[in-house]
Parts: sequence; structure tokens; C-alpha cells
Amino acid sequence: MTQDVKESFSEGAPPAPAALSAKVRTLAPTMTRSMQLVAEAVASDPAGCAALTVTGLAELTGTSEATVVRTARLLGYPGYRDLRLALAGLAAQQQSGRAPAVTADIAVDDPIADVVAKLAYDEQQTLSDTAAALDTVQLGAVVTAAAGARRIDIYGVGASSLVGMDLAQKLLRIGLIAHAHTDPHLAVTNAVQLRPGDLAIAITHSGSTGDVIEPLRVAFDRGATTVAITGRPDGPVSQYADHVLTTSTARESELRPAAMSSRTSQLLVVDCLFIGVAQRTYETAAPALSASYEALAHRHSPRHTR
Repeated sequence: MTQDVKESFSEGAPPAPAALSAKVRTLAPTMTRSMQLVAEAVASDPAGCAALTVTGLAELTGTSEATVVRTARLLGYPGYRDLRLALAGLAAQQQSGRAPAVTADIAVDDPIADVVAKLAYDEQQTLSDTAAALDTVQLGAVVTAAAGARRIDIYGVGASSLVGMDLAQKLLRIGLIAHAHTDPHLAVTNAVQLRPGDLAIAITHSGSTGDVIEPLRVAFDRGATTVAITGRPDGPVSQYADHVLTTSTARESELRPAAMSSRTSQLLVVDCLFIGVAQRTYETAAPALSASYEALAHRHSPRHTR
């Protein structure tokens, strides 16, 4: 991964209109304040902004034409003209009958029915945003590395450790050697044993968790292929990652901090990775899955029948 992670988002084909809102939510925290104003404007009113020239959008947001163009490029478009086309497409999709967004945060005195509705919407939005922004080229490269890896080490702490354990369990069931490390000391001592042909995966929403970055750095220095699954692709973890898989920056609230809400998008990325590896190794994965199922089947049967 290049050190200037932001620039990498402008490479390749421009994102589809449906991915624009997700891109804004993911990248907004890394933008300058003036670029945030432009990004927020195009995400909140795509139809109105699509009708504006670059000068008009600059005047609307109180910024400059250069800022508008830089924002368009950071979002993945070659220029403002391409961003306007995407805005027009997004506006058309929204006008086709899409349900209005639920935007209110969960309050302490919310009825439980409202809590369910708000959480369900947030979860759906997080999954949609992550899927729209996920770089499938990077994902494919990680699938290839995992399918052929001698050993896979996964690092995560807190809520991310649960995702790491989920991935390790899935990979073990298809016959791969995978270990999830939640103890930072053990993570580093295990990373020292990695070498080229091995795979190390760091899961950190913030992209700056030291206990996750340190073992990834050691793995990187040892020549292993390294991956970061993060909501902050410009964070410190990315400088030691050969591949970066970006998760949606979920909307957080007082009762649901980002570290908790990010788990949904991380699990989607992990599932996509696992399915890709299972497809790539199907001849060995299918028998391994069948064997593990049979080995556990008796535990799911009643011990006594009448």
C-alpha cells in the first residue's frame, strides 16, 4: 500500500453513483474542513449539486473551485464533470421511490420498538455503504494470498477481536491454519515466526490501535503478506499493509460508539473474504466443511429420545 493512501482512492474506475454516499461517509473524517463542506453538500443534495457548475458549487459551500475539484478526485472521480454525472445518477435513484432515511440517534428514553427500527436501519446502511465502497480488486488479492498461505495470523482487540475470532474459526473449518490473537504480547511473538508465504490480517476500526499495528509491522518486516481491515484507510496501520480493505464508518451515538457499530461492516468484509477463499479452495474446503459438520453433529442431537 502506498504511503499516500488518500491518493489510492482516485485510482481505477470512478465509483458508481450508489457508492458516492458511502465514499463521503468513509472519507469525510480525513478531509480538510473545506473539503468536508463540499462532500456534505453533494451527499445531502445530489440533485441540486448536479445542476451546479464547479463555480456554483464552490460559491454554495463557501470554498474554492480548486477545493471542489480536489474533493471530486478524492472521492474517486477524474474531475468535477464526472462527479456531476454521478450526482445526477444518484438523484435519479433516490427519486425512484427509495424510502426516506432514518436519521435520528437512539435516545435514552426511546421505546424499544423505535430502538429496533433505528438499529435495523443503521445496520442496513452500514452494510450497503461497506459493500458499495469495498475494493474488490484488493479483496481478490487477499483471497489469493489467504488461499495459498502456509499460515494466517489475525490481530484484533476489543470488538475487533470478536471479528478476528470469527474469521479464524471459519478458516479453520475449511482446513486452513489460522489463529486469532487478542493478547498483544502473544501477537508479536507469533508475528516474529512469520515469513514470506504467510498472511497477517489486522482488524482495527480506528486504524491507529497500537496493539494491532505492532504485530502487523513485525509481520510486514518478516516478509509476510499483510492486510488491514479498517474504517480509516489513511490511518497508521495502512503503512504496514500490502492490502487495505475499507469498512464503512458507521454513524455513532452516545449509546453506540463507533468501536461497537463498526463490527457489522467488519463482519461483512470477513464473510466476503471467507467465501472467496472457500470458492478458491473448494476441492479441499468442501470435504473439510463436511467433516467438521459430521464431527459436531452429535452435539446438536437430543441426548435422550422418547
